[in-house]
Amino acid sequence: MEKARLNHYYKKVLIILYDSIMTAFAAILALWLTEEDKSAINYTNMFIYLIPLIGMTIISFASFKLYDSLWRYAGISEIVKVLLGVLIVLIINIVVSIVTTDYLTFRWCLTIAMLQLIFTMANRFIYRIINHYFFHKTVSFKKSYREGRIKVMVIGAGEAGVSLIREMQNVEELNMAPLLIIDDDPAKLNQYICGIKIAGNRHDIVSLANKYDIDRIVIAIPSADPKEISKIIMICKETKCKIQTLPGMFQLVGEKVLIKKIRDVQIEDLLGREQIKVNLCEINRYLKNQTILITGGGGSIGSELCRQIANSSPRKLIIFDFYENNAYDIEQELKRNFPNLDLLVLIGNVRDEAKIKDVFAKYHPDIVYHAAAHKHVPLMETSPIEAVKNNVFGTLNVARVASEYGAKKFILISTDKAVRPTNIMGATKRICEMIVQTIDKHSVTEFVAVRFGNVLGSNGSVIPLFKRQIEMGGPVTVTHREITRYFMTIPEAVSLVLQAGSYAKGGEIFVLDMGKPVKIYDLAENIIKLSGYTPHVDIAIEITGLRPGEKLYEELLMEEEGLQSTENKLIYIGKPIELDEANFYHKLSELQQKCLEENVDMKIIIRDLVPQYHSNGE
Repeated sequence: MEKARLNHYYKKVLIILYDSIMTAFAAILALWLTEEDKSAINYTNMFIYLIPLIGMTIISFASFKLYDSLWRYAGISEIVKVLLGVLIVLIINIVVSIVTTDYLTFRWCLTIAMLQLIFTMANRFIYRIINHYFFHKTVSFKKSYREGRIKVMVIGAGEAGVSLIREMQNVEELNMAPLLIIDDDPAKLNQYICGIKIAGNRHDIVSLANKYDIDRIVIAIPSADPKEISKIIMICKETKCKIQTLPGMFQLVGEKVLIKKIRDVQIEDLLGREQIKVNLCEINRYLKNQTILITGGGGSIGSELCRQIANSSPRKLIIFDFYENNAYDIEQELKRNFPNLDLLVLIGNVRDEAKIKDVFAKYHPDIVYHAAAHKHVPLMETSPIEAVKNNVFGTLNVARVASEYGAKKFILISTDKAVRPTNIMGATKRICEMIVQTIDKHSVTEFVAVRFGNVLGSNGSVIPLFKRQIEMGGPVTVTHREITRYFMTIPEAVSLVLQAGSYAKGGEIFVLDMGKPVKIYDLAENIIKLSGYTPHVDIAIEITGLRPGEKLYEELLMEEEGLQSTENKLIYIGKPIELDEANFYHKLSELQQKCLEENVDMKIIIRDLVPQYHSNGE
């Protein structure tokens, strides 16, 4: 690091020295060019003026950060800075010529400005002119083969694409050779950028990738609509190339070097979902300076809640989790990224009512996000009593204590599997929704539930399973060819959970718009293709049959719940369903007793509580 800093310092000194010498040379040459009578030239006056002239030039150039620019990546902005730097010196010279009429002439001022411009541009750009317009145009194609460099197709002839090509050409260590560019603008077809031909549009991707034996495709259109990016990726995955992309423009603000931002195409890129927009002001307003408790804070949803809430300057953030390894991981991450955050990590179980009461008595959380739950459908089918103990009575414990201690908001993380459940996990989550809606009627705490579908990359998600199966050479297992699921990324889901919390008035079930459902079979084929393999040839797909409790498709709302829109078009409200509270609590007591007895007959009580529940395994 110290060596790199010294190298940068020496380079800066050399450039300043060059500008000083060239300024002096330009001043003398300009005087010689503008004076017709060479014998009448007053070199004494000129030499007296050289020191202030050089000083003005260095200060002017430095003010426009011409000594801090990375000239390897210089572009229009650097040219403008050079012009402005020279213009400032010209104006000062003209002022001096007016004040001292016998000292400088107007012709001399203009001539030195032109010479300074030529010399400065030559120093900064001569390498790039030779490199780009002579060397790369004739050599880059052959060089990629001769040196075994990665052969790259760049999609997008805009500023991002041009910047990427320049970086690939200038940084040998990248070992990347851009061979051709793809762009849908017909006016750009067959033109050259940095010596690289714009060879076709998106319909030519597959044929050109085969013709030029392309190794890697980089999609460099950060301003494009996600749906368009998805369409392009669908074409690219028909090749056997590695596919990479740049993130959206909002993630590239201020970036000079784009290569570092390139990432592999991920399955969520194929969803073609528009960027989720939430009202950060509203979210920050209700989270700022609040003590916030997150149960299950070490899980995939809980940990993302922690990350996003930490950005809203809470007074205190309490992570409550039974699994110490998960809790430790998110604790270390938050300490590293938010050193000023008042963070407390507690190990405990939501089934332990005394522990929950102790937490509330000591810290009095204002807002509770209840994410602690057993969520794995097949495992809960074989351990139904554990699902009920943890999901139902863990939620009942936390909700009752939150109401007792007057928390402001209680947000339950629910699931689409709670709608007409065919498995124990979904049925327990539906009971959880009923619990918070019932308690809300008699509490100052605003109790709400947020219901959404599968999240990509979460614990138990099908995506990591598919990737592991592909790494092992297959087969990739799908339970049914027609099975569909809703998908959303973890950050998207959590941002909408936070937004829904700001809308909470009490008793609502918030339903997130998950977009269009995706066929799991198609998802498996796409992941295989994105991994560089051919489905059914390199990697087999095996149909294993529906597992116990598994649906062919999921729903987000029951008809009787109705639907009400919110300010955010991706969040809807299902109205509460009326129920007999006395009977509800009586059935809960019976259910709890059955759990204590380890009696699987509790499923009968669950059906009484959730009439829509019907196990597809029975």
